[in-house]
Amino acid sequence: MTFLGLEAEMLARIQFAFTVSFHFLFPAFSIGTASYLAVLNALWLWKRDEAYLKLFEYWKTIFAVTFAMGVVSGIVMSYQFGTNWSAFSDKAGPVIGPLMGYEVLTAFFLEAGFLGIALFGRKRVGDTAHMVAVAMVAVGTLISATWITSANSWMHTPAGFSVDANGIFVPEDWWRIIFNPSFPYRMTHTVLAAFLTTAFAVGAVGAWHLLKDRTNRQARIMFSMAMWMAAIVTPVQIFVGDLHGLNTLENQPAKIAAMEGHYETHEEGAPLVLFGIPDDEAETTRYAIEIPKLGSLILTHSLDGEIKGLKEWPRDQRPPALMPFMTFRIMVGLGFLMLGVGIWSLWARWKGTLYDTPSLHRVAVAMGGSGFVAVLAGWYTTEVGRQPWTVYGHLRTAESLSPVSAPAVGTSLLIFIAVYFVVFGVGVYYLLKLMRRPPTPLDTDQELDAGPIRTAGIVPGATQDHSLGGRHGH
Repeated sequence: MTFLGLEAEMLARIQFAFTVSFHFLFPAFSIGTASYLAVLNALWLWKRDEAYLKLFEYWKTIFAVTFAMGVVSGIVMSYQFGTNWSAFSDKAGPVIGPLMGYEVLTAFFLEAGFLGIALFGRKRVGDTAHMVAVAMVAVGTLISATWITSANSWMHTPAGFSVDANGIFVPEDWWRIIFNPSFPYRMTHTVLAAFLTTAFAVGAVGAWHLLKDRTNRQARIMFSMAMWMAAIVTPVQIFVGDLHGLNTLENQPAKIAAMEGHYETHEEGAPLVLFGIPDDEAETTRYAIEIPKLGSLILTHSLDGEIKGLKEWPRDQRPPALMPFMTFRIMVGLGFLMLGVGIWSLWARWKGTLYDTPSLHRVAVAMGGSGFVAVLAGWYTTEVGRQPWTVYGHLRTAESLSPVSAPAVGTSLLIFIAVYFVVFGVGVYYLLKLMRRPPTPLDTDQELDAGPIRTAGIVPGATQDHSLGGRHGH
């Protein structure tokens, strides 16, 4: 039985991809924003410059709304492990379950315990205790990312387990499970992506307000801090991405073949396919634009390095090539655009025109959502490239599905789409509304006693146009 021509497995995959895509946007932003708030608060305590306090109050409201939407979307997403993927939960639960539980016991409790103090407790607990609370929330988001990324990485590079007679994954070595072969690269890549996502969102907000008023000091600080992050972290992220690619080539060579659009094995140097349209049926990449040998140089650091093609694997063990091929290029392309903006900002800073270059500000506004697009593109590349496995090489996606019918999954998918676009559409609209209002100095005592909206330090102003389950799908 099908629903709109799709089988239950594909519908369940689409449903999970849809819900996790919505969810992923919020932790990708809240991880970086939490750390940004900690830096702003530390600068306020160090310099006693009221501008940093105003920025903290401005961004803490945005963080609170983002954090809340991330929690809600994560809880909804988690239920699918029981509804659509109960066979996966049954077989991989002894490994995945504890990792998810550790995330709740450490990160969620830490965040929940200190969030209220960080948002509303400065005047009640004093500066030192308040700074500790803000730092603990930031640390909590990073711990959450650690556990979720570990669980997701284990599904890609499983280690430290055995499989019993019933097909159940039995933990044997928790150190090898947690620190599986791809975890260090995936964790670093994910956290840096979150920082860049926040940096370009903050930079866009600062640039927008600079276009309205170049003398706005808070906007200058926002933009300057964001551009420093872009200039410093983007090249580091590109380097880490290269290391992650080498690790993927070692552990998931079929994924690399799909990402690069290679169907034939290149024993003496593979070209870099800049663009093309992979065709799995014909087993070729149509309209390919190639640079000879460059693919091997990037992937193996040798012009003559061997790159296996998809034909090396049976058809039922190959990932579909089109989506990983396209999304990988979107992610990489945005990464180099980020690098370009970072270099441009350094040039403008050196010339003393960082706040007086409208063209740079307009580009920064246009790049405001680039981090969100890049993290989604990277996630699609990673997860679609893992197919047809949920636990790579051991448990197929078709074997992980619950005994559900296609109409049931399809109907729930349509309901999810309708509800998500209404509820989270309103939430995103509210976030943009907060960002479009410039931070304006207020009386300090009045500001610190105000509620969660007034503490943003905002007044009506100019208009402006960005893994896995668990509470945070990092």
